[in-house]
Order: sequence, then C-alpha cells, then structure tokens
Amino acid sequence: MPQRSPWDPGHDQASYPPARGSRGAVHPAVVSPEVVLVPGLGLDGRSAARLRDRLTVPLLPVDVLLLPGAGRRAPVPPLPDLAARVRAALGAGPVVLVGHSQGCQVAAAAATDPRVAALVLLGPTTAPELRSPLRLAARWVATALGEPWEQVPRLLGQWLTTGPRAMRALWRVASPDRLDARLRGVGVPVTVVRGTRDRLCPPGWAAALAAAAPRGRLVELPGAGHMAVQTHPAAVAAVLRAVHADVAPPGDDGG
Repeated sequence: MPQRSPWDPGHDQASYPPARGSRGAVHPAVVSPEVVLVPGLGLDGRSAARLRDRLTVPLLPVDVLLLPGAGRRAPVPPLPDLAARVRAALGAGPVVLVGHSQGCQVAAAAATDPRVAALVLLGPTTAPELRSPLRLAARWVATALGEPWEQVPRLLGQWLTTGPRAMRALWRVASPDRLDARLRGVGVPVTVVRGTRDRLCPPGWAAALAAAAPRGRLVELPGAGHMAVQTHPAAVAAVLRAVHADVAPPGDDGG
C-alpha cells in the first residue's frame, strides 16, 4: 500500500510576478539534484511563477521545460518523442522530475532515465472514467468552478500562447497512455500529489497510481484543486523540498 501523507497548504493569496516563459531561468546557484517541471496542457513557465517564489530561500531552482502543447505552439510528436525531448534537456543529474496534469504522462515516460532520482506527479489526469471527451469536459467544468476566479487571466494567457490546436494534439497524444501501467516500471521514488478538491484527479485514481509505482506514495493537499501549483504554491514547494531532501547527496542543504 502506498504511504498517504496529508499536507497543510496554509493560506496563500498574495500576488507574484510572472515567471519567464522559457526553459531555464538563470539562477545564482546550482543545487543537486535539480528540479525540472513539465507543465500541464497549454501551460508554460508562468504556471510555476508562485512556486518558484516559494523556493527561493533557501534556493531550490525549478527549471520549466516547454513542449509542443504545453507552452509551445508547434506540432505535437508522439509521446516517446516528447519524453526524448525531456531527457535531452536534462542536465548531468541527479534530477527530481515533476509533471503537472497532462505533463505527468510525459514526465513518467522520461523517468526511466538514469539521471532521474525521483518523480513527482501533480494532479495526474486521464483516470479511466475520464477518457471520454464529454465526461472530461463535465469534470473540468466542475473543477474550474471550484478554483479561485483570479486564476482565469493567468490561465487564458498561457492557453492563448500555446494555442488550441497544439493543446488538442497533446491531449490526443497523451491521454491514451496507461500511466498506471507505465509507473510499474519506474524504480525511483514516485510521489503522487492530489488536491482534495481536484475533480480531474479522483482520489481512487491517485491512490491507484501511487500503488502502481514500486516506491510510490500519495500526498493530499487539503483544499487544493487541480491548479495547486498556482493556488497552493507553498504546499507544493513543501512537497518538492521533502522529495529533494530524500534524494539529495549527504551534506547538500538545498541552498
């Protein structure tokens, strides 16, 4: 059975400057392992702006990889090619690889790379009951209604940058992938993170994914929805710091 850990996100409503919408912000220090984020469908580096702010003291840089359908308006290749792009962009390692939403499929497909020391899945989608476009749309609306309305401009700006055609193409490429089956072959620690109000990542699905991974665990963020990376950055940052500490070499204080 996977470990289940509640995480108290606190209350966080401050505003933050936008992140740079490209891979690889310039950081004043390098930590080992590095943290690499594959954003969700249509999202880009702006989705991680508040998370980055929560990881500055001590510094734990988050490198956001933009891919077709997730930050880039470009033709979307098959999932193995997307995973190959992620692997090609990784540094020397070790790496804490993070996927958000639809980016979880891509991150999991790249997680067998020997440089990956841990995998974090934030709100993984494509539960079996949500693979129908109509059911997914209904659940998406239910989730969106529970999210803070100030998110709307942030999300629209990112979706317009990526474009609906690329977003649809990424969904078609990634959604058929059996994430639970893929995780059975991931030997590194896998942390599945689910907001308790996330209707796109049902509790049974999150638990099944954590159980599928040989070294999986489930962390639930009270009160968070699907966009916890934007709405509950302090809670997500706490999870990433804990995962980083678990795989960091002795003497690495994360700063």
